Amino acid sequence: MKITAVTAQWLHVPIPPERQHTTDFGRIASFDTTLVRIDTDAGITGYGEARGALSSSSTNHAINSLINDELGPALIGKDPRRIGRLWDEMYNGPRAGLALARGHAFPAMGRRGITIAAISGIDIALWDILGQSLGVPVHQLLGGKRHERMPAYASGGWAPTAGIVAELKGFLDRGGFKAVKMRVGAGDGTLAHSVDRVRAAREGLGPDVDIMCDAHGTMTVAEAKRFCRRVADCDIAWFEEPVTADDKAGLAEVRAGTDIPIATGESEFTRFAFRDLIQLRAADILQPDISIAGGITETMRIAALCDAWQLRFAAHVWGGATTFAAGLQVSAAVSSAFVVEYSLGANPMLHELAHEDFPVTDGEIEIPDRPGLGITIDEDFVREYAVG
Repeated sequence: MKITAVTAQWLHVPIPPERQHTTDFGRIASFDTTLVRIDTDAGITGYGEARGALSSSSTNHAINSLINDELGPALIGKDPRRIGRLWDEMYNGPRAGLALARGHAFPAMGRRGITIAAISGIDIALWDILGQSLGVPVHQLLGGKRHERMPAYASGGWAPTAGIVAELKGFLDRGGFKAVKMRVGAGDGTLAHSVDRVRAAREGLGPDVDIMCDAHGTMTVAEAKRFCRRVADCDIAWFEEPVTADDKAGLAEVRAGTDIPIATGESEFTRFAFRDLIQLRAADILQPDISIAGGITETMRIAALCDAWQLRFAAHVWGGATTFAAGLQVSAAVSSAFVVEYSLGANPMLHELAHEDFPVTDGEIEIPDRPGLGITIDEDFVREYAVG
């Protein structure tokens, strides 16, 4: 089997005004992603997803060009089933031969950022092809599913103090969720407002609902430490991205000063960044984004680090159907995985890009056993929302 075409398509889906929400990233008026398609001479087509920025309102010209004009052409004529070798070739660039011969990485200069995101989308599509070619789901290729169903948590939580309980209760009721995540940090204006919103949420939801807090990396170290002290009695399930991803030492300082579990990783690229987090003892829960961190291949390496260091794994799957499907397949096979994020914001890319959906029942998602990623891309949807 040989690769005959690799194409990247920017999809831009406007969100109706009445369904938009506001975060520290601004008003979320659209959902954007790059859909990667790989065709083969065996008639098998695989799909992946790559993101060079926040999925909402991003511009994807650069990552599309990287896939269409650089990485993709280098894969034409190659066997898509040799996924590990193809990953190394893309990561090491012109020195791939030397790297493979010597058994260690000689990465290209652009070894982070959109280069890894582009590799991620291609890698996911290659795993989709491999699963389809063998007639098995991706999780079977990764060692088989450890879970028939995965617990999920509702992810949203943008309302101010007066409305946060009603918003979160509405989320919980939509799928029988037992856990919910809310946003805190710069979008609240003041640290006091963030604290008030968390306290209101805990009081309104009661003691039996897990509450996660996500600051999107917007707090300073001092603010994050103060926040942890002031919500210490709220039994927070985890505090996500308290500070910028560029301050790993600061994140370690936050973790050292609290017993609230610290989660991070959606802004990180490759196993090497996660290794640094682990060595600094900066996190309890690692959250690689499969469409950013290096695809399924690299995410499994990151999961192995979780296992070795007794950390927990919670894939970041705030994206389209391909990202979510890939994250679900990996989570099913990873022993340290314990929960899946489920976006409750308006996201047509999750629910309409593929013919299959991901229903939540009693707070859990069933692991599909369909071949590959287990999804069928809706070509009409792609044509309607393709840019260019």
